[in-house]
Amino acid sequence: MSGKNRDQWKERTVWITGASSGIGEALAIEFAMLGANLVISARREDVLQRLKARLSKQSTSSDVLVLPLDVTEDQEMPKAVDSVIAAFGRIDLLINNAGISQRSTALETDMGTYRSIFDVDVFGQIALTKQVLPRMIEQGFGHIAVTASVAGKMGVPFRTGYCAAKHAVMGFFDALRAEVAHQNIKVSTIVPGFIQTNISSNAVAGDGSKFSGTDRDISGGMSADECARVIIAGLGKQKAEIPVGNGMEMHALWIKRFFPSLLNKLMLKQYRKRAAAIGK
Repeated sequence: MSGKNRDQWKERTVWITGASSGIGEALAIEFAMLGANLVISARREDVLQRLKARLSKQSTSSDVLVLPLDVTEDQEMPKAVDSVIAAFGRIDLLINNAGISQRSTALETDMGTYRSIFDVDVFGQIALTKQVLPRMIEQGFGHIAVTASVAGKMGVPFRTGYCAAKHAVMGFFDALRAEVAHQNIKVSTIVPGFIQTNISSNAVAGDGSKFSGTDRDISGGMSADECARVIIAGLGKQKAEIPVGNGMEMHALWIKRFFPSLLNKLMLKQYRKRAAAIGK
């Protein structure tokens, strides 16, 4: 990364939710090395404290605030925002990265499981954004990002809830971008493909229990470190949409646009392959 890009984030305040693992953790590490002041949020404070200790060893120019937060608890968000402002005076970049995935067919998936996915992946992102946005408007600038997914652009079997949630996220933040552009607020949607994280092992089954499985596509995807560097480069250029991945799934973005019938056939093939593997 060039010196100019490195200086771009120095002493900027970057708030990352879902920072305890995966893409969020990798983003925190990269931003710390770039000298940003970090707010790291997730539900487990002990994991965040370990991450802070690691960040402190890697960068002496980055201040880190550990701020435990459950994005489904709307009532905790005003206090959380106040804590960030008290610590750093402003919020330059909010990255809504908290989320859960799903591995079950629609017939197997309880309505309560669908609601839980939406509470985390959609309403949690919207609720925090609505608390941060007035502060950004007051300070006269800001950048809001959300981790969506290739699954927010297409329907993937065994992920009906996850796809629905990510489609909703894409729609909300695309609309928000148009609404706040005149107030000097930038909005970016991050569109990862297969990234080497624990998203599949942390996914939920149809009854809401932990899936605890591993997808070959995930384990063979782009590393979280490389993913973070691509995302930060895109955020630095204030891109509206940041696709990130290096597998065949990234081709689905243009196949959906230009050859939708072909994509439908590919998804049917994927369903049949997966269903045969698990005996459905």
